[in-house]
Amino acid sequence: MRRRLYFLLPDVKSAKVVHNDLLLAKIDERHQHVIAQKDMELEDLPEADLRQKSDIVHGLQVGIVIGGLTGMILSAIAVSMDMIVPGIEVWSIASLTLGGAFLGAFASSMIAINVSNTHLKQFRHDVEAGKILYMVDVRYKRIDEILELVRGQHPEADIRGFDPQIPAFP
Repeated sequence: MRRRLYFLLPDVKSAKVVHNDLLLAKIDERHQHVIAQKDMELEDLPEADLRQKSDIVHGLQVGIVIGGLTGMILSAIAVSMDMIVPGIEVWSIASLTLGGAFLGAFASSMIAINVSNTHLKQFRHDVEAGKILYMVDVRYKRIDEILELVRGQHPEADIRGFDPQIPAFP
């Protein structure tokens, strides 16, 4: 499992230096994400994509659960009211549950794609003030090493902690 570390940096120049140091520390670029003001030129820094900026992963998870439960309840009601042909109840319940999960996942992810990531709410004012939010996903064993690297070589970095966990397959 990986943990997401958060740093606030004052400008693009210091973010590029941190980026290069993390690359030298063998942190792949795909595990580094930068968020800044919309009009700020990030040059070759790895800008955060939709998964980091929006609540799509959380919305997808909630939609699967709620849609699956709704499909299961509706199929149980249909079976109890004899609306389903006898002999195929199990297939009907399974298909309605899976269909509900799929429909719930689709609908909730379409809504969540337009909602900004709730984990990043605490950084919004700093980003709007011109700072750069640098997010790094590191293995749990390397958290202290990376924090020491940033603390030791980049006193301008404001270390803001880390998330408890990042899903294995976000």
